[in-house]
Amino acid sequence: MKYICLGYIEPNKFDDLPEAERNAMMDECFSYDDELRKNGQFAGGHALQGPQAAATLRWQDGKVVIADGPYAETKEQLGGILILEAQDLNHAIQIMSKHPGVKAGPFEIRPAADVGEMIRESEQRRGGVNA
Repeated sequence: MKYICLGYIEPNKFDDLPEAERNAMMDECFSYDDELRKNGQFAGGHALQGPQAAATLRWQDGKVVIADGPYAETKEQLGGILILEAQDLNHAIQIMSKHPGVKAGPFEIRPAADVGEMIRESEQRRGGVNA
């Protein structure tokens, strides 16, 4: 089963680290990601640019309203996602608890929703698109 792991970090925390510490942390993270790949547990992932590069869309008064930055008003901002292949939530927790990125900020782990059946039903309602 796939699990989406959302990594959070305080703004500037990573950038404020001395270069040697930043490099060491990234090397640890990438080494662990390589181990996950080797074990067939890394299904994808990406780091995100900072929140200043984000836009948030929401539906308001019958139209799309665009705001700069992330929607959440929290101390930590979403820094990246990792898609993990694990047996169950406990297995995903066990795997991610060893990830060096946890030292930089919390990781939220959620099971990926299987929307395959909803897509097939929608395709049928829409007249067999991709059916």
